[in-house]
Amino acid sequence: MSHSTPNADTPATAGAAGAAANTAPASSAAANAAPASGTAPGAASPAGTTPTASTRKPRVPAWRNAVFAIFAVNGFAMATWVARIPAVRDDLGIDPARVGILIAGLSAGAIVGLILSSHVLALLGGRRSLHIALVVQAIGLVIIGLGAEALASFPVAFAGLIVFGFSSSICDVGMNVEGSLVEHREKRTLLPLMHAAWSLGTVTGGAVAALVAQFDVVLSVHLSVAAVLVAIGGLVLPRFVPKHHENPTGEETKPTTMRDRLSIWLEPRTLLIGLILLGMAFAEGSANDWLALAMVDDRGLDHAEGAAMFTIFTVAMTIGRVGGTVAVNRIGRVPALIGSAVFAIVGLVTVILIDNPVTTIVGIVLWGIGASLGFPLGMSAAADDPAKAAARVSAVATVGYAAFLVGPPVIGIIGDSIGLLNALLVVVGLIAIAGFASPAARESGVRARAAKESTPKG
Repeated sequence: MSHSTPNADTPATAGAAGAAANTAPASSAAANAAPASGTAPGAASPAGTTPTASTRKPRVPAWRNAVFAIFAVNGFAMATWVARIPAVRDDLGIDPARVGILIAGLSAGAIVGLILSSHVLALLGGRRSLHIALVVQAIGLVIIGLGAEALASFPVAFAGLIVFGFSSSICDVGMNVEGSLVEHREKRTLLPLMHAAWSLGTVTGGAVAALVAQFDVVLSVHLSVAAVLVAIGGLVLPRFVPKHHENPTGEETKPTTMRDRLSIWLEPRTLLIGLILLGMAFAEGSANDWLALAMVDDRGLDHAEGAAMFTIFTVAMTIGRVGGTVAVNRIGRVPALIGSAVFAIVGLVTVILIDNPVTTIVGIVLWGIGASLGFPLGMSAAADDPAKAAARVSAVATVGYAAFLVGPPVIGIIGDSIGLLNALLVVVGLIAIAGFASPAARESGVRARAAKESTPKG
């Protein structure tokens, strides 16, 4: 995220210029040139010139790779918890209703974290926020494991989920802001690929959880070992994130105040980007929660076949995020978002209306590809202005994650009356709204100039 600081030792605040501490001095020529990853450490300065914080550049490859890894670690941590929900239920001896209450602790912590994330990032800066968030996330995993298995205490497990949800949200906003700043520096779209790294992290976490469950490893041991890995990531990876960032315009900006950050909620463009995330979060979340069950209940598939349909969706999403990154860099953000909405609508309508195995698979693939880009591109659009990136990402993320939290029960309630597949028609409408709102995500400011420069000629 963007930071402002009068000197290299003061905690960074969102929105300021300044360069990254912990980076190699660059020559004045390199400092005035477009940022390049190949700047040699220790390059000589002109006679009589001492490199200062304002002439240093972050080591972009290390910074970029660290952000990719942070996305993966965050996904690994989340999948570790999700995959062990059955074990938590069994250790606590609770019914589905109380499992829902337990998960509400995660939701409550996540919402509070999203609301406060821009203020935390402004106070501590991106590097320190990510350090603390990942370590606290690890502590949350330990508390969940001890509360559920060692202590068999519902309140302790509930408290652990609040801690885990809160820190996950801080990490989520922080890593998206850092990802957007890497995009600014490299002048190309990267957030969809970073979200693909998150997906790979969830696959890894889920696979490890399945393996340890197969060998009957007790919950507290599994979650504690996973927590150690997450904590190591939290201690090591953010060290490659610059302490302070230079505003890509080269102009100094004043630190944002709390009033500035709250005023974000009144900006029409930010609210429209929030609508994009709302629709696309429903598109993704409805598949995560209901696709397998809808295939079993409404299409007559068995459990394994229903799970296979969901797997097809997740693979399509991952492919969409990897391949879509290339498309966005060639055609721009708005055409990519509109195309994504069209793909998702066509795919979802196909799944809902046509009861045929082949067309269902084709529809699921189109749905997954269409749902893949909306969330990361919305985050990227919210961060176009580095000075207010944290506040805007926090705002649109709050809308998006609220959809992830509220969407499943809404679809479930409607599905009780008209069937799950028919209930998904609500999602079609929300995706259409996201498509109509897509022009709000057009590149602005520095990002617009970079997009224009990178557009292929001819």
